[in-house]
Amino acid sequence: MKKSYYFFGLALLIFSLQSCIVSEKPNMGFFDNPHYDYRGAQFTSINVPMFLAKPFVKKALRDDGESEELINLIKKVSDIKVMTIENGNSEMIADFAKYLKKDNFEEWITVKKEKETIHFRAKQKGEEIKRLMITIASGSELVLVDVSGKFTADDISRLINYSEKNDLNKMVKK
Repeated sequence: MKKSYYFFGLALLIFSLQSCIVSEKPNMGFFDNPHYDYRGAQFTSINVPMFLAKPFVKKALRDDGESEELINLIKKVSDIKVMTIENGNSEMIADFAKYLKKDNFEEWITVKKEKETIHFRAKQKGEEIKRLMITIASGSELVLVDVSGKFTADDISRLINYSEKNDLNKMVKK
């Protein structure tokens, strides 16, 4: 009987970890359209299962002495998808922006810094933000971060203020 529990637990663990695998195929709706010509673009996709990642992220933030407010924001995240595109083009980025607009994403803010353009788009239901799409374009490279959860505009504002106060580059390089 114990062996069957161990086997079931191991099978469940393996099944849950398969979504963690890095793939060379797109993991976001617009980019898995077989009729669109991506002209040599190379994709790298990561789907982060938050039930596995949250404990590690919260512990790392606590160990680094980060504020409880930031840790509480992490608790509101239910899924994160990250996709990088190499050899992309401006037409692809424009088509993706149209796709997001058609999918009811609202443009919140655009930040231009040196050679990078960062777009924050949100999909809301009332006051609650269900998805936040962060697009970072730098030349022919594109990074997309799709964050699902239950946020408010205040949560996003606190995160932006936190990143400004605590040097976002330092946060990312850790």
